[in-house]
Amino acid sequence: MNAGAPVLRFAPSPNGRLHLGHAYSALLNADLAARMGGTCRLRIEDIDPQRSKPALIAAIVADLGWLGLRFPEPVRHQSQHMAAYRAVRDDLIARGLAYPCFCSRAQIRARVDTDGETACDPDGVPLYPGTCRSLDPAHIAEKLARGEPHTWRLDMAAALRCAGRSHGYVAFDETGERRVNADPARWGDAVIARRDVPTSYHLAVVHDDAGEGITYVVRGRDLEAATDLHVLLQALLGLPTPLYRHHPLLRDAAGEKLAKSRGSQALADLREAGITPAEIRAQLGFA
Repeated sequence: MNAGAPVLRFAPSPNGRLHLGHAYSALLNADLAARMGGTCRLRIEDIDPQRSKPALIAAIVADLGWLGLRFPEPVRHQSQHMAAYRAVRDDLIARGLAYPCFCSRAQIRARVDTDGETACDPDGVPLYPGTCRSLDPAHIAEKLARGEPHTWRLDMAAALRCAGRSHGYVAFDETGERRVNADPARWGDAVIARRDVPTSYHLAVVHDDAGEGITYVVRGRDLEAATDLHVLLQALLGLPTPLYRHHPLLRDAAGEKLAKSRGSQALADLREAGITPAEIRAQLGFA
């Protein structure tokens, strides 16, 4: 699985400016790659056509360059590979492992509230009650022919029957490696393709990690639970499973994790305030 030189990656989404948390993750990936004699790649995860802006992509490149980070070319932009993701999605559909879901978020919420269902996935979202899972095929065909908006969901029960119920991955840190058991079922029938694009974060990331030969995935602890779903998709698609490390998240004075959505101070703001890359590196433990 990990023969040859290690390959890591830093994979930001261009939906806001990078902050110190991103800097830590990028520097950690670059540092580990250098210490292991490997390579760290940059990937732009821009599958969201509404939130991903060219100016934000340019800003990411500028911020990383300011930190002194350089990455091999070409840099992968997910928005340029929709045909590949569509082919993977269609393979899962053809194998009976995914089904179209015509429910809006409001409809799902109303159904969950009516049923009194409180079970949630690891992100805190109520588990999908499976409303569209058993729709009549003719009814599905009519809806698709009319162009009704829909997502594609993984049929978790079918996926587990196909791939087997035992899943896991190897986690690593400075102390060594350990085996982690995965529980993908806690995600329920997860969305694998959105309404507006033929993929989701989960599907695109496992496809790209395999395609780019990523052997070590180092990312924030907020994505640790998602790894359970990723190893299942890797098993279904016959893809290798990298080793994983989920690092702690940087937090502000109030104890909240740094996040674009919270307006956390951007690296660009720190640069304009006269902070140097060396000071950033020292603050984050990479002096």
